[in-house]
Amino acid sequence: MKFSYVMLPNYPLSQSLESIKLADKLGLHAVYAADETWWKDLWLLFAAAASSTTRIRFGPSVSAVTLREPTLIAQAVATLDELTGGRAEAVLGSGNFGLLAQYKTDWKTTKPLSRVKEGLHVMRTFLDDGAITFDGEFFQYGGLFTFARPVQEHLPLKMGAMRGPKSFEVAAEFSDGCHHALSYNREAYEYMIEHCTIGAERAGKDVQSLDLGAWVVFSVGDDSAAAKDAARSMVGLYASSMPEEQLIRNGVTPEDVAPIIEAIGAGDMARGIELTSPELAEKLSIAGTPEECVDKIKREIAPTGVNHMILAITDAALVKSLMGREVEGAADVDTQLRMIADKVMPAFA
Repeated sequence: MKFSYVMLPNYPLSQSLESIKLADKLGLHAVYAADETWWKDLWLLFAAAASSTTRIRFGPSVSAVTLREPTLIAQAVATLDELTGGRAEAVLGSGNFGLLAQYKTDWKTTKPLSRVKEGLHVMRTFLDDGAITFDGEFFQYGGLFTFARPVQEHLPLKMGAMRGPKSFEVAAEFSDGCHHALSYNREAYEYMIEHCTIGAERAGKDVQSLDLGAWVVFSVGDDSAAAKDAARSMVGLYASSMPEEQLIRNGVTPEDVAPIIEAIGAGDMARGIELTSPELAEKLSIAGTPEECVDKIKREIAPTGVNHMILAITDAALVKSLMGREVEGAADVDTQLRMIADKVMPAFA
């Protein structure tokens, strides 16, 4: 099992750079960030981190082909690959529903899965050949070329997926893996692996050769209650982007989260957190002491065939910046990274 850190880059940049250096030193597999306008630019942050790291991999999880043109994603990730000596990759997706709404784009009209599938083809061609001529449904090129060339012979391109089943199948058939965000129980991940297996078999692949990632809200600390409270503060925000089918697979009815989403959508973050019960937070996060986090991963995720834990570390500073809420006793990012390396990762070595 690999372990990676996915950050929301809204911390001071100097602090994020130190956290990335620490994650590299501790042996985490990768550091990812969402390629979204809301946060600081991940490409510039990761470029700045490249020369002070030696092992850790870098990339967006995810970058949306609805907002960023796929040849430009390919250009950026190839440049990052050269800067890091072959440690870059990219995870593509259809975009955050809330962010797209702020661009006055209705995601339902974008043909999200078809667009991502075509974007994967465009990026694979552009990265492998350095040029593309293509007339697709969404993207067209006539002899476009680039001098941005990756160091890796095959730079990994993966796909983010939540709803399923077709998104899981497409990810496994046409890319190097699937990062499934915001699921927390065995049923949800068995469903993911079942459909990734279908897609992998279509392409003649062994599904376990792919990067099968669980992207989860995560908070760990010696103070179990504080870690769980930090995670609870973020659950409603993330649940607002979960499709109804996914909520149900995680044992949550859409009616359970509707009042929370309504409050957050109206800008009343405090009310949204108040409405998020500890029971709901437990279902939609991994949080607590290292032992509690290990137990939940071993019980709900590892047995399904997932081979990569992608931890969206939540600490007091993140909750404060996004929610304006103080969480006493929650461990900071660097403390959590050390706990992950010392007390969580060894349980899955």
